[in-house]
Amino acid sequence: MDVVLLVKAAIMGVVEGLTEFLPISSTGHLILAGSLLGFDDDKAKVFDIAIQTGAILAVIIVYWEKIRQTIVALPTQRQAQRFALNVLIAFVPAVLLGLLFGKAIKANLFTPAVVASTFILGGFIILWAEKRPPVAVRIKDVDEMSPWDALKVGLVQCLAMIPGTSRSGATIIGGMLLGLSRKAATDFSFYLAIPTLVGAGVYSLYKERALLSAADLPMFAVGLLFSFASAWLCIRWLLRYISSHSFVPFAWYRIAFGIVVLATAWSGLVEWRG
Repeated sequence: MDVVLLVKAAIMGVVEGLTEFLPISSTGHLILAGSLLGFDDDKAKVFDIAIQTGAILAVIIVYWEKIRQTIVALPTQRQAQRFALNVLIAFVPAVLLGLLFGKAIKANLFTPAVVASTFILGGFIILWAEKRPPVAVRIKDVDEMSPWDALKVGLVQCLAMIPGTSRSGATIIGGMLLGLSRKAATDFSFYLAIPTLVGAGVYSLYKERALLSAADLPMFAVGLLFSFASAWLCIRWLLRYISSHSFVPFAWYRIAFGIVVLATAWSGLVEWRG
């Protein structure tokens, strides 16, 4: 058993769990962390997507009561049916665009320079969204959303296909700009994450199954475990945080972090050319 590899898997799991649901891009952090750890080959890319399932398990546990009620009521209650339909509608655009452009995006955009640039741009967008006059809140609870609202949030989620953008940041900030309350936008972002991230994980494992073997199971198990534990803590903290805080601190973090990464990459490029 490669202990060093398991330690790297644990670190990547913590990075995934802590960043998946904050507006700071888990994919971006995983790319950068993997680059620093030397954990960035093709198998590592499959690992990065697969361990999202651990984070999703944390969402299911935190929101279990709502999920359970929806499943039980789905055959008979229109409200439950509309909620499930809205999640499905919001999920579809990411599926279609992922199938069309996912391979090209991974081949060309999964680099530290792209991640750092989108970190900075996303930070300024969050600052703009938080500082502008507030949009009138039309929707205070996810059960008030219409299929059209769900589709618009789903389209906004597709921006997160660009690494460094942040799926949660796009859906939460986008939802708020579309008239959802901060809590409704955050809740729907979590619910939408369940089919989106589980689907991405299953698809990636199936497509790249030739790269994997039984010897990889300990690495994946460690990553999933640490992803779940850190995500559970992060979700519970975030739900308390949004009740009385804005996302401005995350915006400044994105900008500062992106600048540091760009400066480091530029320094390395200059030294290499010299």
